[in-house]
Amino acid sequence: MARCIMVQGTMSGAGKSLLAAALCRIFRQDGWRTAPFKGQNMALNSFVTRDGLEMGRAQAVQAQAAGIEPDVRMNPVLLKPSSDTGSQLIVLGEVRGQYEAAGYFQMKKRLIPEVLGAYKSLAAEYDIIVIEGAGSPAEINLRDADSFVNMGLAELVNAPVLLVGDIDRGGVFAQLYGTAALLEEWERMRIAGLVINKFRGDRTLLEPGLSMLEEKTGIPVLGVIPYTSADIDDEDSLSPRLNRTQTRRTVDLAVIRLPRISNFTDFSPLESHSALGVRYVDSAAGLGAPDLVILPGTKSTMDDLLWLRQNGLEAAILKLASKGTPVLGVCGGFQMLGELLSDPEGVERSGSMHGMGLLPCETVFSPQKTRTQTAASVTAEPFAGAEIDGYEIHMGKTRRRAGVPFCRLADGREDGAASGHVFGTYLHGLFESGALTERLAVWLLARKGLSPEEGPVESHRAYQERQYDLLADAVRSSLDLNAVYAAMDRYARKSKEAEL
Repeated sequence: MARCIMVQGTMSGAGKSLLAAALCRIFRQDGWRTAPFKGQNMALNSFVTRDGLEMGRAQAVQAQAAGIEPDVRMNPVLLKPSSDTGSQLIVLGEVRGQYEAAGYFQMKKRLIPEVLGAYKSLAAEYDIIVIEGAGSPAEINLRDADSFVNMGLAELVNAPVLLVGDIDRGGVFAQLYGTAALLEEWERMRIAGLVINKFRGDRTLLEPGLSMLEEKTGIPVLGVIPYTSADIDDEDSLSPRLNRTQTRRTVDLAVIRLPRISNFTDFSPLESHSALGVRYVDSAAGLGAPDLVILPGTKSTMDDLLWLRQNGLEAAILKLASKGTPVLGVCGGFQMLGELLSDPEGVERSGSMHGMGLLPCETVFSPQKTRTQTAASVTAEPFAGAEIDGYEIHMGKTRRRAGVPFCRLADGREDGAASGHVFGTYLHGLFESGALTERLAVWLLARKGLSPEEGPVESHRAYQERQYDLLADAVRSSLDLNAVYAAMDRYARKSKEAEL
């Protein structure tokens, strides 16, 4: 069985996912077959595997950092929030239903065999498993429900733990000390080391605090990770990417920040293009006069369309479109651009509502979820001929009454729609290959009377590989990896002795 290390955090957003990705990359660089694992993930950014199963985007990123194909066993339980108290439950890539929080906590322990089975299956194939926790292990109100999330999972698989705190938010010593203090003794004993993340400045100024923290907790500080500029896809809508100010560039792309936005990582490749500036907009006042408006995916198309309507963004987008501003919709955004959305089975909010009317399409929602990876060739001008790879993940089907399809899928089916300067597609990941990114940049620059910059456009995958290496370099230089390896070896021996 594989050795393992678990990364837990003092809070959501402490940097667990990125540290886990860095460890996946480092262990791969060191010659070990490595796989990520997260028993339960809650996020709207999901990924579809090659065999058409759904998993958390963070574990797909970690798998890529490890140089392996994403596998649904790496995230056996995925919760996709659909309201403040309810989520769609996905187990081993398949939808199990809709659950309110209380109902899910009541049945959660019944999922342990499937979660543990997924872990053991991976552990039989790889040398090291990098496990990511969720939220904080010190949520004492939820301790009884921690079957396979934080310390519950660490106990199930006998994993040593790195506890990570975020110094960028402030109060990191209180975060780490308070978390350790609220744990049971057996839980504290499992922590192999503390890690301070996102540090800016001179480490020597931290030394007195580090010594005091070690004295008070009895746990060594194994690393102070610097704030890194590595550009790694984010896990969910709490991402700083959605709030930061984009560097001003020649072409202005406005992505509508829907309340239930999902898979916004579709647009990461656009951000790395030197001519394209991407910003996220959630008000009509902030929309301005962009060169392209993008409607992204969403977990709740009809509710988010209603939000657009109520806050004035729909009217602002329609006004821009009437004056010739291009509009692109992806997945839920594509559905919104149509003429009618119907929900006869109550998948979203029941009934029907008018769409934005920019594409000659009608969508009917149904409980069946489409999940598939595919390649496609764009057929709509001015992007015709661009070869793209992507994946579908949506509820319902859309019928095009007129216009032309956006692209043709590898199996011959038509996808999406195009009418004039308005485009829609179900394909997530459409900009990953770089071909459509370049066609889009050339077209938008030409509309402004500008020539494209010379030189080939780097594929997003090649860009990601460089970012994983940058992240790994930052962590390798600031984390006591000898101590991490020693902890994994120590717990592996304990597991073997227990078996004997």
